[in-house]
Amino acid sequence: MDMDGNLLMASILFGLIGMGMMLYGKKSGRLVPIGAGLGLVVLPYFITNLLLLLVVCSALTWAPWLIRDA
Repeated sequence: MDMDGNLLMASILFGLIGMGMMLYGKKSGRLVPIGAGLGLVVLPYFITNLLLLLVVCSALTWAPWLIRDA
């Protein structure tokens, strides 16, 4: 598989954001940030299209702020 540099940098960025979300969710006891963080850590391994990765991971990044009551 040919790895694009932009895809690699986006994967690392969203992985770091996901790790931070998982730590925040664990500390606060909330399941939505834990799930979104886990998705941000795992999904970049399976998505090989940069545009699709940006759309999906951006949606997962904003999910905890859109779903505040859970």
